[in-house]
Order: sequence, then C-alpha cells, then structure tokens
Amino acid sequence: MNTEQTQTLLAMVVVLGMFAVLVLPSLIGIVHDRRIDRQIREAQERDRAEAQKSSSRSTVPSTATWYADGRRSKKLVSS
Repeated sequence: MNTEQTQTLLAMVVVLGMFAVLVLPSLIGIVHDRRIDRQIREAQERDRAEAQKSSSRSTVPSTATWYADGRRSKKLVSS
C-alpha cells in the first residue's frame, strides 16, 4: 500500500466516522419517539378496555336521586 492509498483509506474512514456521528443522534431520537408512541397507544387501548368494562355495568340510581325525583314531582303537581 502506498501513501496515496493510505491517505484515501484514512479519508474514507474519517468521512464514515463523521457520518455516523451526525446520523446517530437522529436514529436514537427516532427510536425514542417510536417507543413513546407505542406506550401512548398501549395506554389508550388500556383506557378503552377499562371504559368498556365500566360501561357494561348497570347503574342504579341512589336513594337520594329517588327522593329528589319524588320531591320534584310533588312540587310540580302542587304548583
């Protein structure tokens, strides 16, 4: 290997090293964003599943609601 080939090889290694240094933060950011997006998607799916479970339960009005409804109807009749 002569001096010219050595300099060319060294220049290519330097250029590839600079390229890696410039591209690596972007790749790390992309991987980080994808992980966060996946976590958000999983949390939304978990919330949807919990909402479906809670909406399937029947709701029974409390005694206070029945009492208030009775008082409202009496008030309307006596007016």
